[in-house]
Amino acid sequence: MHAYRSHTCAALTAANVGETVRLSGWVHRVRDHGGVLFIDLRDHFGVTQVLCDGDSAAFAELETVRSEWCIRIDGTVKARDPELVNPKLPTGEIEVYVRELEILGAAEELPLMVFGDQEYPEETRLRYRYLDLRREAMQQNMTLRSDVVASMRRRMWDQGFREYQTPIITASSPEGARDFLVPSRLHPGKFYALPQAPQQFKQLIMVSGFDKYFQIAPCFRDEDPRADRSPTDFYQLDLEMSFVEQQDVFDTIQPVLTGIFEEFGGGRKVDQHWPQISYKDAALWYGTDKPDLRNPIKMQVVSEHFRGSGFAIFAKLLEQEGTEIRAIPAPGGGSRKFCDRMNAFAQKEGLPGMGYIFWREGENGMEAAGPLAKNIGPERTEAVRLQLGLGKGDAAFFLGGKPKAFEKVAGKARDVIGDELGLAEKDRFAFAWIVDFPIYEQDEETGEIDFEHNPFSMPQGGMKALQGDPLDVRGYQYDLACNGYELVSGAIRNHKPDIMLKAFELAGYGEDEVKSRFGALFNAFHYGAPPHGGCAAGIDRIVMLLADEANIREVMMFPMNQRAEDLMMDAPSDPTPDQLMELGLRIIPQD
Repeated sequence: MHAYRSHTCAALTAANVGETVRLSGWVHRVRDHGGVLFIDLRDHFGVTQVLCDGDSAAFAELETVRSEWCIRIDGTVKARDPELVNPKLPTGEIEVYVRELEILGAAEELPLMVFGDQEYPEETRLRYRYLDLRREAMQQNMTLRSDVVASMRRRMWDQGFREYQTPIITASSPEGARDFLVPSRLHPGKFYALPQAPQQFKQLIMVSGFDKYFQIAPCFRDEDPRADRSPTDFYQLDLEMSFVEQQDVFDTIQPVLTGIFEEFGGGRKVDQHWPQISYKDAALWYGTDKPDLRNPIKMQVVSEHFRGSGFAIFAKLLEQEGTEIRAIPAPGGGSRKFCDRMNAFAQKEGLPGMGYIFWREGENGMEAAGPLAKNIGPERTEAVRLQLGLGKGDAAFFLGGKPKAFEKVAGKARDVIGDELGLAEKDRFAFAWIVDFPIYEQDEETGEIDFEHNPFSMPQGGMKALQGDPLDVRGYQYDLACNGYELVSGAIRNHKPDIMLKAFELAGYGEDEVKSRFGALFNAFHYGAPPHGGCAAGIDRIVMLLADEANIREVMMFPMNQRAEDLMMDAPSDPTPDQLMELGLRIIPQD
């Protein structure tokens, strides 16, 4: 017999009754029934109930074991009494009578319990992550993650892609976040960087003549943490293709992700139609470039109904250049109680409040109520209602000013309204491509032009587009949103040196700086670069959605905490004087 097990703790059934077996695992739960010990023995695969009484030579030693001790048992498989069968377990028809025991690893008093649903502070969970990972939900999440990655690889190979690895130690390259720098011992005073993404390398792979590339790529960014973002490292499905247009990239990644969500989504609906929404329309309709389309609410511009109206706040606001009034329809929200609650929400978000109108039954039929209705009068109120397609029992909320100042709050309000009124179809994965991103933005104070989004995207219209107003230039850049999260980001790349130089020139970067910062890519484009494009899909976020988790750390094996600390491994740590001397570094204390 094998040294540790003849079967896993999920393998035994009624067909094994009478067999002598060997199992190894962790003591999940101990129950003492007056001279008879019952133990749920757990391994990665499942749970088997084992029992022992005073007739067994192993009884005295088995009495000493406690939760999470790692043990090996030899015993005989017995059928459970019919009334004691547990249909929830694959092994629920049997139990194993223990005849021999070996303690493989005793456990001290546990800082957190593996059995049960107790909640523990995140600090405790991360410090003892190896115990936290033994819990059933974490075992399921990590297994799901592994299966998703394996499925991604199969689907990419099936589409004719090959996987190539790119360097982990490389040069610093701005990708929109801070680099992790690595000091060089052989070149004192110089630094490598961990790659924020394989961006330049995968483009160079295309220039090298490899038509289709993908990689399950580790990426490193020194970022502030959020619930949906790791502060240090993450993994993405990274891909690039030659001789493609934007739609070709969409047609490549959509079946991969659709298949993943259908395979691992637990039966939830997966949208087959992925609309393409311009960045401008996404901001207008949803207040974000990663909209949750399960919520059907679309915001609209209603400025004309308030221009010159009796509501002085909005009327005066609209006299300023670049301002507008937007409405958030709220079907079913037509009560003063709900409107007051949403007004309080706006105040918590730092606004004075949110104007509203709601429609209810009146003496002469439907009537409009709320401060705005009284101020702008019945004709304008009715025009607002007709534009928004609302009726009795509905409401609308209003925000005004320069869109960039209130869009974020408007987007949050849309989400809250949809949730509170039960409008969002939760059991669904709703996807949308966000396209036509502006390449440039203007600083309101200095008037200077800089990149708003990916500087490596090909401008729509090529060089001709760069001859006009930079703020009108749109790039072949795209994101994929799903249920309020950005899952994919990508672009058709700017592969022509003259267009690249002009694009950076408009943002204030001279030719020397471009050559210095992006020399390898810029030089490569002089030697027959093909048109190419691609994207990257965030694996951590995809698994987070599939696992129905709200925090990305629940689907990462060994994540950092909110302060970018590894409490288990005690990182970051202080270097030794010898290490600093070898690297030619000196730490200057911060005041």
